Amino acid sequence: MIEISQLSKRYGPISAIQNLNFSIGKGEVVGFLGPNGAGKTTTMKIITGFMAPTSGSVKVAGFDVFENPIEVKKRIGYLPETPPLYMDMRVSDYLKYVAELKDVPKSKLTVAVNDAIEKTSLGPVRNRIIGNLSKGFRQRVGLAQAIVHSPQVLVLDEPTVGLDPKQVIEVRHLIQKLAGQLTVILSTHILPEVQATCKRVIIINKGQIAAEDTLEGLGHRMTDARRFFIKVRRPQGVESQVRSLKGIKSFKKMEDGHSFEVELDRTDEANEVLAETVVKSGAGLMEFRSIDVSLEDIFLKLTTTDHAAQLGAQS
Repeated sequence: MIEISQLSKRYGPISAIQNLNFSIGKGEVVGFLGPNGAGKTTTMKIITGFMAPTSGSVKVAGFDVFENPIEVKKRIGYLPETPPLYMDMRVSDYLKYVAELKDVPKSKLTVAVNDAIEKTSLGPVRNRIIGNLSKGFRQRVGLAQAIVHSPQVLVLDEPTVGLDPKQVIEVRHLIQKLAGQLTVILSTHILPEVQATCKRVIIINKGQIAAEDTLEGLGHRMTDARRFFIKVRRPQGVESQVRSLKGIKSFKKMEDGHSFEVELDRTDEANEVLAETVVKSGAGLMEFRSIDVSLEDIFLKLTTTDHAAQLGAQS
């Protein structure tokens, strides 16, 4: 659905993005993740045809963004970080106006507007002035304008920035409802947004792709070890037995004195030996579970160390 090849953008001597290469298939929900200033918004503007690249190409549904911009815009819905709203218009009038701009046939205007309002739960405020709405509702209106022409691709740039926790949850639910119907690119630096809505992640740092994989795949690639949480009734003696095992990388005792975090080689044999040792120690095993590598751990490591370059080369 989306193909990006050797995409670069320079502002004079400053390089915003450098040689980006990635593709997004039909129906995928992909998080485009990176710290502020990493090049996310620049990339989104180029994909949607709002900005020309210095070099490289972007294709949407087989159409080149710059050779066939009208065809691409027909297939893309875009919600920029600041929604393009006319504050003195009523919600329904604004959406009708946007639908006309996006060349929705007159015979389908009413249906298109009503469908966008329904999908974004704007029914109670459809006749209100946009400027009088809360920020959460204005964000919904921005999302409605992005889907009013039934696009195949939805590009969302920081869709929950500045919203309160309740509004964030509401917008997140809207994105989840749309995810099964559209190809979605969610550009953000807010990690819970990606975990809640995306299946695959592209992490960009300093204008370059640091890693690209599923959340689970990134966790495996980030470390050759696994972590376990262990809680026992009688901790005396357990530490020495576990520390002596082959493949143990670290042993951390928790403040309660009965719990531990153990890191060991990522092998089934090491996992089995660890569990067996704790059980046979007679310590009274109360809890034994794997600790997944969090997206926050992955993000921080990729954007603050040279590890990003190593993983990017493997992508």
